[in-house]
Formats: sequence, C-alpha cells, structure tokens
Amino acid sequence: MPQDFNQQIIEEFRANGGRVGGPFAGARLLLLTTTGARSGTPRTTPLGALPDGAGRTLVIASAGGAPRHPAWYHNLVADPRVTVESGVFTYEAEAVVLTGEERDRAFARAVEAEPGWAEYQAKTERTLPVVALDEIPGPPRVAAASVGEMLRAVHDGFRHEIGLIRAEIAAGGPALGAQLRINCLTLCQGLGQHHTGEDAMMFPALAGRDPGLAPVLDRLREEHERIADILAELQRVVSADGADRERVAREVDRLADELEGHLRYEEEQLIPLLDG
Repeated sequence: MPQDFNQQIIEEFRANGGRVGGPFAGARLLLLTTTGARSGTPRTTPLGALPDGAGRTLVIASAGGAPRHPAWYHNLVADPRVTVESGVFTYEAEAVVLTGEERDRAFARAVEAEPGWAEYQAKTERTLPVVALDEIPGPPRVAAASVGEMLRAVHDGFRHEIGLIRAEIAAGGPALGAQLRINCLTLCQGLGQHHTGEDAMMFPALAGRDPGLAPVLDRLREEHERIADILAELQRVVSADGADRERVAREVDRLADELEGHLRYEEEQLIPLLDG
C-alpha cells in the first residue's frame, strides 16, 4: 500500500481505538512497528491480524500478492523485536516466522476465514510467510489520560471483538471454521484474565479506599461469576467436534448481553471513583 494511504490508516486506527473505515471497516487489524533493516529507524505498518490464543497473534506477509516480500517482513527477520498496537494495548513482541506444517495449518485457517489470502498466494510464486507475534511478558501500555479512561478503553476493546465475532458467525455457513474457533477461545481467555485481574487487584484496592463501595463490588464479583459460567459454556460448544454455528451464535449473543450490562454498570459506578 502507498505510504500516504498507510499513514491515513495508522492515524485513524490510533484515533479510534483500532477501528477504521473505508475498505478495512470491520477488519481485525493491528499496527506493527519494526526496525528498518538498513535505516535502523522505526517503521509502522497496518496489517490484518489473526488471533492465535492468548499472547500470540499471526500476520501474513502477503504484500497483496507482490513478487517480493514486504519491507516489514525483511525488517523483522533482521530484528525480531517488534512493537504491536492492538487498538487498546501497545506491547513488545518477538516475531517468529512459522515453517513447515505449522505455517501451512495457520495459512489454511486464514484462507478459510478470508479467501482473499488464497487470491494473494495465487498471484505470486513465493510462499506467503506467516509470522507469529509472541507478546513479551510485561505491563502493556494503554493510551489513556486517566485510569477510568483506560478501563473504558479496555471495555470497548472487548465490545469491538465481540462485534467482530458476531459478524464472522453471521457471514459463514453452518459449520464453525477453525480460525473462528480460535477467535472465540482467545476472547474467552482475554475476558477471563481481565476479570481475574479486577477481582485480585482493582476491587480490593477500591474497597480499601471506600468501604461503602462493598455492595457495588459484591455485585460486580457476582456478575464475574455468571460471565465465567457463560465463558465456560462457550468454550465447551466451540471446542466440540462438529461445533454447530447456531449454538455458538446463541452463546455469543448470551455473552454479549450479559457482558454489556456488566460493563455499563461497572463504568457508571467505578469510573467516577477511579478518576476522582
């Protein structure tokens, strides 16, 4: 893509928490910053993203089916330490080029979810590389002016991901594709980790500041338990052999309804306190 077009996407992505319009509206994107192999300067590129479980995301060096690998791929081969912006979090990652059967399985999942990847492969004689971005442990960065704004940004990230999954379910056939399974399971892992962190750290800290907040925190913990039960059922139906798309859709809808009420209540009750 032309650099000025890329820059427009980057600016829109950063301004809107990972959401963009135009030809990439509704797409799952990330921003990848590599170190220039020749220049040594940071280079940021918007790329299509494929969830691959907690802490790992896949990208494909398609370059639209061009005969040569894109510059960002050469950069990360030279220096695998990269920075990833997901729309909510910014974190450091280690880039790993997949090979052999692992690469082929990942690419097949990608094609099943989006046939355009196969069209790009058909346009070139090179094998399109699949790269895993493994998050390096450490606190991710969130572009937020306050703790309350950070909480809302994280919540909006979950809302966005559920919206993408619902659209992917609606667009497919009766069977559940392998990549869609992984998208659902990655969402379940991330949401479960988020609620576990709130229960272990944020809620006790708020209770210590304001003992009168106990009824609100008790309700939020109870809602966490209900959501955990929904997540467990969603994981069960998604992981079953021959998973039924309609059954998965019902569980995702149930999660979306329960989660939205929970997020709204948490924002109403806690953001004023966090920012105060």
